[in-house]
Amino acid sequence: EQNDRKRIPCPLDPKHTVYEDQLQKHLKKCNSREKPKPVYFVQDINAGLKDVAEVSEKQVPLSSLSIEELQNLIIKLKKASNGLELHLKEQILSHQALQEALNDPKNGESAFKHLKQQASILGNMERLHLLGPGRCFVEFGAGRGKLSHWVDVALQNVESVQFLLVERATTRFKVDGKHKRRDSIFERLQVDIQHLCLNKVPILEKKKLPVVGIGKHLCGAATDLALRCLVESYTTCCDGEDEEPAAKRPRAAETEVAPRRPAGNESTTEDHKPVAGIVIALCCHHKCDWTHYVGREFFKSVGLGPVEFHYFQRMSSWATCGMRETTSKASTSEDSEDQTGDTEEHEQTLSRTESGSDTLQGMLSVEERKEIGCLCKRLIDHGRIEYLQQRGYKAALQYYTESAVSLENVLLTAVPSPSLIPEPTI
Repeated sequence: EQNDRKRIPCPLDPKHTVYEDQLQKHLKKCNSREKPKPVYFVQDINAGLKDVAEVSEKQVPLSSLSIEELQNLIIKLKKASNGLELHLKEQILSHQALQEALNDPKNGESAFKHLKQQASILGNMERLHLLGPGRCFVEFGAGRGKLSHWVDVALQNVESVQFLLVERATTRFKVDGKHKRRDSIFERLQVDIQHLCLNKVPILEKKKLPVVGIGKHLCGAATDLALRCLVESYTTCCDGEDEEPAAKRPRAAETEVAPRRPAGNESTTEDHKPVAGIVIALCCHHKCDWTHYVGREFFKSVGLGPVEFHYFQRMSSWATCGMRETTSKASTSEDSEDQTGDTEEHEQTLSRTESGSDTLQGMLSVEERKEIGCLCKRLIDHGRIEYLQQRGYKAALQYYTESAVSLENVLLTAVPSPSLIPEPTI
């Protein structure tokens, strides 16, 4: 009789099955059922402008382009990149908080690579004076929460520190529990960055702490969503609402006067800068999205649009795809150290069609492909830098680790421009 019962795919998640006669009961308790939205969920608040007409045009894969079309794209790329700072400064730093772990022989090669990256991110945060009391550190794409863990270790003798770990997926082997006996507070926000309104997070609504946005290998469009979450939706929400005395706030988070913005933006008057800094290790430019991209105005200013962006973000993978074979063996063990992973793992998903390898046979050498891929990355990243600069931030790109440690070795940093921060009154 048991064998007569029919199993069907669950309508909420076809990856698992359920007995047909128990479907209604299962739907009430299925882990894939829609759960109540948290208070900080605001649909598409960080998604950017949805100009459907602009992005609806059917894009063909790189492999379908003729050699002439590819050559024209490369000409456009080089013209748009002319005058940009392409040779980045090295800021390969370390931090005392990770010295013991870095010297521990029990850590394997892949764990050591992650630790070196985390140590340099912390070193750069210290260089920008972002490691201090009375702050809320928001880790985007937090995964297991390792980066926040090391920030917490670095701030072990500091009071009033809050951590918000943003991750849309349910994550196993989290390290948050190790901190619960301490003064610092850890809270997980299981939400897509696209829908996260930081101003509605209860602890920020109550305490109005200046925020430091951090991320290690924040993949593709997630970087753009995080930047918009911090400098648009959160800053706009906080504008005029913060009544806390300035004396209680770190200097970098005090009231500032924003620069003049292009016509069409809401506010040209006084702005509150509740974001004390941003430190994000960039990753997977081939997963960027024109709809979410914060540098659209920059692209338009150099005569480029959604079509070119589509191909440039695909071509950006050329910077690393030549190395995929040598990194694939290491990637399996890396996942055990940090589930957010490095681009070496992410790059494996790029298909032959997307990379356009057949069309390029005989047209470009491996080195030329790599150079063009790097150029695409720098162009996309420069749009992000201009976006931050227009909103009153001193933004920069730098190498934060060697390419032997990670092929995605560029760090985006931003702090409020010093000229916009009023001198403390005596």
